[in-house]
Amino acid sequence: MDNSANRLQEVFFYGLYMDENILKSKNVIPRNPRPASVNGYKLRIGKMATLLRCKNSQAFGMVYSLTHAEINKLYIESGLTDYIAEAITVLIENKPLNTLCCNLLNPPQNEDSNNEYFEKLKICMNKYNLPIPNDC
Repeated sequence: MDNSANRLQEVFFYGLYMDENILKSKNVIPRNPRPASVNGYKLRIGKMATLLRCKNSQAFGMVYSLTHAEINKLYIESGLTDYIAEAITVLIENKPLNTLCCNLLNPPQNEDSNNEYFEKLKICMNKYNLPIPNDC
């Protein structure tokens, strides 16, 4: 078992961090990319993206293998400290995989939206052939 700083964690991304180029621009190595989905959640775009628990819903994204330092670089060092890591089970080719997922602890307000972010997200979803949610 590898207990070193190089140990990799599977991380599910559902927002713009799905884009390998964005990860690379933050000096993060996006290893082992795989499209994935998670049942019982829906994507919600407020000022930022988050997943909300929602029965009979499904959210789509990408899974990458990252180190803890890389995860910290994306969230803590980038100032995205409202996000917390949670364990979730995603599906990759209909097979379950336990992953980490960074999510907002406090959901966005109903009136919160970010059309610019959503437009960029649609481009990203198309890039990875993922379904674009219609009720963010």
